Amino acid sequence: MTIPYIGRLAPSPTGLLHLGHARTFFFAHQRARSANGMLYLRDEDLDRQRSRPEFSAAMREDLLWLGLSWDAELRQSERLPIYRAALDRLLAAGLAYPCTCSRRDLAQAMQAPHEDAAAAAEDDEPIYNNRCRPAGAYPTNIFVPGCNYRFRTPVHTRVAFTDLHAGPQSFTTSADFGDFLIWRKALDGDASGIGLPSYQLACVVDDALTGVTEVVRGGDLLKSTARQILLQRALGYSTPAYFHCDLVRDSTGIRLAKRHDALALRTLRAQGVTPAKILTMF
Repeated sequence: MTIPYIGRLAPSPTGLLHLGHARTFFFAHQRARSANGMLYLRDEDLDRQRSRPEFSAAMREDLLWLGLSWDAELRQSERLPIYRAALDRLLAAGLAYPCTCSRRDLAQAMQAPHEDAAAAAEDDEPIYNNRCRPAGAYPTNIFVPGCNYRFRTPVHTRVAFTDLHAGPQSFTTSADFGDFLIWRKALDGDASGIGLPSYQLACVVDDALTGVTEVVRGGDLLKSTARQILLQRALGYSTPAYFHCDLVRDSTGIRLAKRHDALALRTLRAQGVTPAKILTMF
């Protein structure tokens, strides 16, 4: 039996969408529609310090302006108990442990790696030095508020997959990435008190529970796919197909980010650029 195609558009409301976002979301839309599939709009609004309602409204308007549509919506900030349940399962399996490392590292884990303003050398997270990693399994499966948590990756393990655009990919734990953040403790002023999941954990849970069969996103997230495959295996989820688009870069060769205001869709619209003209750039 053929499994129906389910895809997603997954913007984060931390700034205005730019040409790079438009390209990725155009491909995601086209691949879903050509397969007569379903497409979710997933509002990845977990970064409470940077997410803004006006950006959330703007991204929907910009997507519709481009002629892109979707069939259902979900908002990550409304799904915290679901992510907590996944963390509890990882704790029970001895695959997560508390971490007391710096807030700067933790802030980066709240967003997709390609949104990191530094983005030095195209890398998304330094290899963790295992400072907080216990020698054996973490001795309790009880969630403790006020702690950050990391996923315990198997050491020196190869994670391979074939991307539908970029081709065969292979990453090795302990060399390409280490134990990565999956939960951040509550910050001052957080009324929930339980904290928030990282991009990696929330993405895996949402893709699995909405039945996503293919993930279309930027090529800067190839390494994240290896991390997410490990989480999928640990949580008993199936692994979707992946299609990582080429990145859009500015005139100096730097990949576009939300700081590139001149190439924001809102700016281009104000200059009279039409959706048809933008789509010819892809």
